[in-house]
Amino acid sequence: MTTSQANIEQTNILDSHVLSNTSINNAGMNAMVIDAISIDDAQRAPIGLFDSGIGGLSVYLHLAQQLPNERYIYYADTLNVPYGNRESDDIESLTLKAVEWLHKQGCKLIVIACNSASAYALDTARRSYPNMPIVGLVPALKPAILASNSGHVAVLATKATLNGRLLNDVITNFANPNGTVVTKYFDPQLVPWVEAGMPLQDETAQRLRQQIQVFANEGIDHLVLGCTHYPFFKSFLLDEIAQQQLAIQVVDSGQAIAERVKQLLVANQMSATLYNETSTQDLSAINKTNVDIRQPLTFHATKYSDRLSALIERLLGQETILQYYSE
Repeated sequence: MTTSQANIEQTNILDSHVLSNTSINNAGMNAMVIDAISIDDAQRAPIGLFDSGIGGLSVYLHLAQQLPNERYIYYADTLNVPYGNRESDDIESLTLKAVEWLHKQGCKLIVIACNSASAYALDTARRSYPNMPIVGLVPALKPAILASNSGHVAVLATKATLNGRLLNDVITNFANPNGTVVTKYFDPQLVPWVEAGMPLQDETAQRLRQQIQVFANEGIDHLVLGCTHYPFFKSFLLDEIAQQQLAIQVVDSGQAIAERVKQLLVANQMSATLYNETSTQDLSAINKTNVDIRQPLTFHATKYSDRLSALIERLLGQETILQYYSE
């Protein structure tokens, strides 16, 4: 067991296109029965997160901040990362394998914390597990469009996400009618750069610095991070934007994902906080020991390495108790 510390950067713009298979009607959120699990069992059950690599940890950090009493299991398909360059059928197959694994671990809710996987496998995953709340991701394009003054925004994402239906539906149904130009940008080295620890002297870093200036010259005023790996270099982007004195805002959807998960847990009486409040334990003791104290994160990778472990601990920091999954 090792310890790590997470610095979460809040975003003021929520993504209204966070995707889940539970909708809201006029009477409120529809409750659902989770595979015949009792309410108490569901409240104690973990939340599952899946990504092709460690990028989804950026979503975990938002979840852990807003829902510190929940337990989390993270599945990283590091054997097959990255997904962005893969064929759609391959992405779907790998995603369903990960969702099945998390379901077998007894997860009460699953977050597909990967834009590429969400683009090509979300609908199939929901059909496969109709009673399991599954939250997917789409780049936070809509709030960027609403906030843009120039009418020109950019999306950084993998090729799979940029070509996927989820993002392009937002462009067709919202950006185009709003008169907003959306520039798509893909660099296949961004995910490997994050997985390598984001060395500042790398050619990828230099290319990203130059691209920021190109965006500014084109009149882009909002930059959407459309891959869960990318928030880890958000501070790098903000520093470069500040140094070049550019008027560009950077947006990611991690906070909105956490808000949506929180809503679903409460609506379906699955929140660990609800379990704590109804427990026979002394409430004052709970307040002293459980509130705002993160539960351990169980991490499972399809391929481990010493470099991977070091990178995870660096990204999460000292506030996160990290437990590696073992058979």
